[in-house]
Amino acid sequence: MSSLAYALTESDVQAARKVLAKRSVSDFACMVDIPTVPLSDAEDEDDFSVLRLNSLVDHHRFLCGKLQDVADGIIPNLMVLMPPGSAKSTYSDVVFIPWFMARQPRRNVILASYASDIAKKQGRRARQLIQSKSFVNLMDVTLKDDQKAADEWALSNGSEYMAGGLLSGLTGNRAGLGVLDDPIKGREAAESETIRQKTWEAYIDDFCSRLIPGAPQVMILTRWHEDDPAGRILPEGWDGESGLFDGRDGRKWYVICLPAIADRKDDPLGRKIGETLWPQWFNMEHWAPFQRNQRTWSSLYQQKPSPAEGTYFQRDWFKFWQKRPEHLHYYLTSDYATKEGEGDYTEHALWGICANGDPHLIDGWFGQATADVWIDEGLNLVRRYNPLCWFGESGVIKNVVEPYLRRRMIERSIHCRLEWLPSIHDKPTRARPFQAMAALGRVQLPDTPYGQRCLSQMLTFPAGRNDDFIDAASLIGRAIDMAHPAIVPPKTERQQKFDYGTNDDDDDDGVSWKTA
Repeated sequence: MSSLAYALTESDVQAARKVLAKRSVSDFACMVDIPTVPLSDAEDEDDFSVLRLNSLVDHHRFLCGKLQDVADGIIPNLMVLMPPGSAKSTYSDVVFIPWFMARQPRRNVILASYASDIAKKQGRRARQLIQSKSFVNLMDVTLKDDQKAADEWALSNGSEYMAGGLLSGLTGNRAGLGVLDDPIKGREAAESETIRQKTWEAYIDDFCSRLIPGAPQVMILTRWHEDDPAGRILPEGWDGESGLFDGRDGRKWYVICLPAIADRKDDPLGRKIGETLWPQWFNMEHWAPFQRNQRTWSSLYQQKPSPAEGTYFQRDWFKFWQKRPEHLHYYLTSDYATKEGEGDYTEHALWGICANGDPHLIDGWFGQATADVWIDEGLNLVRRYNPLCWFGESGVIKNVVEPYLRRRMIERSIHCRLEWLPSIHDKPTRARPFQAMAALGRVQLPDTPYGQRCLSQMLTFPAGRNDDFIDAASLIGRAIDMAHPAIVPPKTERQQKFDYGTNDDDDDDGVSWKTA
């Protein structure tokens, strides 16, 4: 037998590239010149710098795969939730839409955004991609000479494109794909109930009504508010999961939720908790400044907006300390998740009680882990702060945890008084004493990302999915409220002077603090 070697001609290579480009959004994205940044600050700038890629990073490849599933009818509607700067609009508006329109004839697309100028800009970028040699050579489609305005252009295969502001009114032909990118301008607009309602009505009445029956939608946004269009569609109790859901609008949606820092074990990219998005471009130092404002961080960057002021707990009840107060007695409270990986977290909260009995949150730990891990983490806090008492919930929790906890204390030679408070099944009832202290301005939190996380959880309580810190905080509130004998506020500086037999008080009251 003999083997024959065939040399691929240039036409063979070009034919293979065309097949790949038409078959795969990801491959197409690596074969065309992608318009990125405008070459000038002019609002009507038509020229953009271009980017040619050799390969896609993980989240871009994942996004392109789901966009292709939309085109192939596998995904009925796609919701893309990613932080600013993640290039979600570039791949959805600038790469995918031209590919979708050129792949088959007479595929009309509507792109809407919060403002007509933003929609036109995206239209210009997509139009430049279509006019590039890289696109024409791959897709065999060109821009029609008599229909190529920035917000309304057409291809030689009969596909048409229209872009506009959502609140400006959308008119024209019906479309086989609707792309809604950034429907709300920013924080000010998001805080306005009037604008949120107008945006939703425009989405339902103008945007959705322009789509032919069964046409898919792609909704792209960062979360500004829990009542934004995504919040009105996502199911009750949604807490950052990705996957296929029954939306409250009656449609099925596949949700891509990629926070800046992974916070779930089921992260769609397979990231571990704490790993960043696009680490080749954004390292942890990049994200650190944004974490200072927990509300902005939770909404724009982690895609989990919380109420501005809270309901059960209110934002203005809490004070923040930057330098740890002196003369505190320390206590540890813990809410234990005895079943690993079922959604709940074990939460240790380390509190400092001042002389007037006010609680200061000092430190803590939380995580979804096995018992040996969270027991050791609690003991690490005991070793560091030497609390007077460690509070937990009695009942089943006590019976499960206490034997292992006491054994590990002996093994590590770390000891602390354990107290178990009576179990109350209703969480809001358990939290009442702590809520009352917070309402009186008695609770202080650390001015750190951990303190902001705890505040965010309180502001969403009791509607939020995660309330493990609330359970730990409820224990210290109940212990103080019931005057538990383990709670002994430290003495004031004046009392300490009396105990040590000194009297440098400026008041001449004729009383000596010296004892016999």
